[in-house]
Amino acid sequence: MQGRKGYPIFQPYYDLIRLFKKEMVISNVTSYIFRVTPYIVLASTVIAILLVPIVTVKGIILYFGDIIAIVYVLALGRFFMALAGLDAGTAFGGEGSSREMTVATLVEPMMILCLFTAAVSSGSTNVSQIIISKSQIFTPSKLLALASFIIVTIAETGRIPVDNPDTHLELTMIHEGMILEYSGKYLALMEYAHYIKQMLLYTLIVDLFFPLGIAQTDRVSDILIALCIYLLKVFLVGFIMALIESSRAKIRFFQLPTLPGSGFVLAFVALITYLILGR
Repeated sequence: MQGRKGYPIFQPYYDLIRLFKKEMVISNVTSYIFRVTPYIVLASTVIAILLVPIVTVKGIILYFGDIIAIVYVLALGRFFMALAGLDAGTAFGGEGSSREMTVATLVEPMMILCLFTAAVSSGSTNVSQIIISKSQIFTPSKLLALASFIIVTIAETGRIPVDNPDTHLELTMIHEGMILEYSGKYLALMEYAHYIKQMLLYTLIVDLFFPLGIAQTDRVSDILIALCIYLLKVFLVGFIMALIESSRAKIRFFQLPTLPGSGFVLAFVALITYLILGR
């Protein structure tokens, strides 16, 4: 999209393997929080994605897949990541943690409103029940909530225009500032958790707003068909995200509240629209 040759599609996995092989350099001033945070962040992200149906709604753990629980399990990982950024005692880590909490206070209410719009229309906060209800997709409330949730996904994954995951400039770092002191295996765990979180948000988009094609049985043939449909939907979501990222420039941090603010208004209007129109 930018007229440049990109790196190989498996390059992130090559980077993870390389990081797992590297030696870790840990500051003497850090405490146990710095050491346990990578495991907590990865565990919270894995737990969150286990609560979300991917190709079928049949599964014991999926009955506990409440959207409110998913939001706050992710918030647990963010909380410890911010603590780890402060624990190293560097200016960049503290700056990244402060900015991350600022973004979180803007994004989390917007995320909850988007999820509530989908939940109210189906009569349940369980992701599987939302899919099974087969509520109407292309309704005014769902379209507004979808637009708002796309903004949520951009902000939560630290993509342009909210953040630039490739930069190490101290005036622009948010996510990278918090993990700047990590190296080796710890950095690999943090990056891997970030990849999983991005896939989780993509899956929530296709589950809540485009639930067609998800298997409601545990037959192998249905699961294989649902897997192909899921990969196609996720590819389309990724294409839209890449289009947004390639066509926009990163906005200044002090102008950042305007983007989540507009997303919050969209999410609020989506919920009010459903309560008034019923669709």
